Amino acid sequence: MTTTIRLAATALLLSAGMAQAQSVQCTDHEAMQRMLAENWGESRQSIALDAADSMVELFASAETGTWTLTVTQPGGPTCMIASGHAFEMVRDPLPVLDEGA
Repeated sequence: MTTTIRLAATALLLSAGMAQAQSVQCTDHEAMQRMLAENWGESRQSIALDAADSMVELFASAETGTWTLTVTQPGGPTCMIASGHAFEMVRDPLPVLDEGA
């Protein structure tokens, strides 16, 4: 699971472009959550822990399609690491791995 989260975070970061990656914004968690809600209408859609016990959160708005990926290190600030548009919640089923079944 942790590898999956890291791969997803890396893919999202790369898709956000180098300009976004160079302008990482950090603040306390409550201020980040409030800013995303007030400015973009985003609410937390998912939460997970990575291998370093940092909290990874995906905020998004179904109305505007905007999304923001944040990471909070233990005892540290919450940092915005990627953001974008065209967010869509999907729940894909697991692929069939046993071709003989």
